[in-house]
Amino acid sequence: MSKINKKTNFLVFMTDQHRADWLGCAGHPVVKTPNLDALAATGTLFSDFHVASPVCMPNRASLMTGRMPSMHGLRYNGCALPANANTFVDVLAAAGYDTAAIGKSHLQPFLDVPPHRTAKNEDDRPQLIAEAWKPETADYYAEQPVRYSGTDSYDFPTPYYGFNHIQMVTGHGDQCGGHYQQWFRLECSDWKTLTNPGNELPHSYTCPQAYRTPIPEALYPTTWIADRAIDFLRSRDANAAPFFSFVSFPDPHHPFNPPGKYWDMYSPDDFELPLPAEAHVNPTPTMQYVTAAYEKAAGTVTPQTMFRASPRHCQEIMALTAGMVTMIDDQIGRVIAALKANGEYENTVIIFTSDHGDYMGDFGLMLKGALPFQSITRVPMIWSDPAARTAQRTDTLASTIDIPATILDRAGLLPYNGMQGESFLKSLAGEQSHRDELFIEYNDGLPRLGFSVPARVRALRTKDYRFTFYQDQDWGELYDLKRDPNETHNRWDDADYQAIKAELSLRLINQMTQQMDTSPLAERLA
Repeated sequence: MSKINKKTNFLVFMTDQHRADWLGCAGHPVVKTPNLDALAATGTLFSDFHVASPVCMPNRASLMTGRMPSMHGLRYNGCALPANANTFVDVLAAAGYDTAAIGKSHLQPFLDVPPHRTAKNEDDRPQLIAEAWKPETADYYAEQPVRYSGTDSYDFPTPYYGFNHIQMVTGHGDQCGGHYQQWFRLECSDWKTLTNPGNELPHSYTCPQAYRTPIPEALYPTTWIADRAIDFLRSRDANAAPFFSFVSFPDPHHPFNPPGKYWDMYSPDDFELPLPAEAHVNPTPTMQYVTAAYEKAAGTVTPQTMFRASPRHCQEIMALTAGMVTMIDDQIGRVIAALKANGEYENTVIIFTSDHGDYMGDFGLMLKGALPFQSITRVPMIWSDPAARTAQRTDTLASTIDIPATILDRAGLLPYNGMQGESFLKSLAGEQSHRDELFIEYNDGLPRLGFSVPARVRALRTKDYRFTFYQDQDWGELYDLKRDPNETHNRWDDADYQAIKAELSLRLINQMTQQMDTSPLAERLA
């Protein structure tokens, strides 16, 4: 017999660096995702869902707050979401929800790396105060390795951005930290051997960041996260409070190291390159810079920096990424089965999305970066609601910042002042469109890819065009998505598009003008 709570539960799955078209239900011809395909068959699959920012930390903070990076303050990787920021999870917790975060959070830095400063002091004057803001007293080290160096499981301070139960995973691949690493060290007496890069299993791949881990599937982070999510569901009794569970997988983010059977589940020969490097008619200066570095075998500034890869290396990366995606799909299937077994399925909204995409070989590019092609801004989005478990598709424009507003709307709760996202509940059945345009931000944390200072990028996305402005550059991007859906011909300097460029410039300025924090409301007149 199913248990029906007065309030609806929410189970949110998130992957890392997973583009929208890498699902079977989204039409991918090779990647197998039967469990996510089944989820899409019981809900609404979005075909034009985009991130607020195509990089991990800023967009994850946008998911939590319903606000753009310029508003919530986590503007680029390496920052932290301010401790005094409210999240939609705080709202759910205040309404009596049992809130759990299992897996990758990444709302704070998880590397023991000192801050990277780009400010220059070219004279002898002392800089007595370094920043425009006085230092916060909050502890922003909850996700860093120092907290997990002991044998006892780190007692996470809660609430953590609204979450009352935390099972933390930091990092990527088979070198993940956090609570997972503490568990792994206790579970495996030979953990040092299994995590020693010198003990990589033999393989024939030559693409960058391919690594065949000796860690078995059962001990890999993806499985551990699913196990902890299942534990959470099984721990609940018939009279438990409604829950919000955020289950976040670090894969299929690089390095490319699917474990066990998933390593050779796919062959590079299975994958074609629909958009090779030569498919772009007039590459931007950044694309030219990356190509020049590729031709000189110059390498990258960091392992996270976008790079150009050979066609064969692109195929190899695709095969390994597909293995990671299918492993996630298998584990999501286990979690949903546990949800059904404990009688909560008929009262739980299930959501699947990702924090950003991956160029994944488009124009020969890999990973993510300053160029907001749809391969990195468009992500999977599935909303499966017990109110109507029927397959539907919508091509309405929507954004990551809309997810929290929609969840609160579905829970019958009001958002806080300052939330920029808008509920798309009324658009789920495809009866009406949600947005006419989307605003996307990208801020880099260091100069790279040919930019002399960290890139500042602002993009406007409509159904017909993608218009992108790069701070202090004499070039930009304008793509006619109706005639050129793959963004292969930049019309920025095209005389036939100057009127459209002017109109989109004004619309982008209007979006940028809206980026003013309205919170808190004034309590008195001047």
